[in-house]
Amino acid sequence: MAEQQAPLTGKALLQKVKELSHLPRRETAKTCGYFTKAKDNSIRVNLTDFYDAVLAAKGVPLDPEGAKDGRGREPTYKVSVHKNGQIVIGSTYTQAMGLKAGDEFEIKLGYKHIHLKQIDDESEMETISIGEEE
Repeated sequence: MAEQQAPLTGKALLQKVKELSHLPRRETAKTCGYFTKAKDNSIRVNLTDFYDAVLAAKGVPLDPEGAKDGRGREPTYKVSVHKNGQIVIGSTYTQAMGLKAGDEFEIKLGYKHIHLKQIDDESEMETISIGEEE
């Protein structure tokens, strides 16, 4: 049976995962210390903790700034046209892009899509596409 050890993290975890790439994921996670022993001495592999640790070791933020705090809704990355013909892009998206009140956009209509090009002072434009592109 596997011995309980402190789970590997950071560079040590990434190195071990690389070394054990020939093993199944559950075995890799168990070897890296991501398991618990039940009262009957059976082993339960903690894949979620293992994946979270691998992502953290690779520098992927699991709880980015402005992460969900239990209020509001999760962004769906979809919008619909309202009865009055307007399309509203919520604050979640504008905050994620770092947009501020007063930012201006040029609207370009295409076949089944809308491009919003941000007008900057430095004449640099950022493109936001809505819809399907062909």
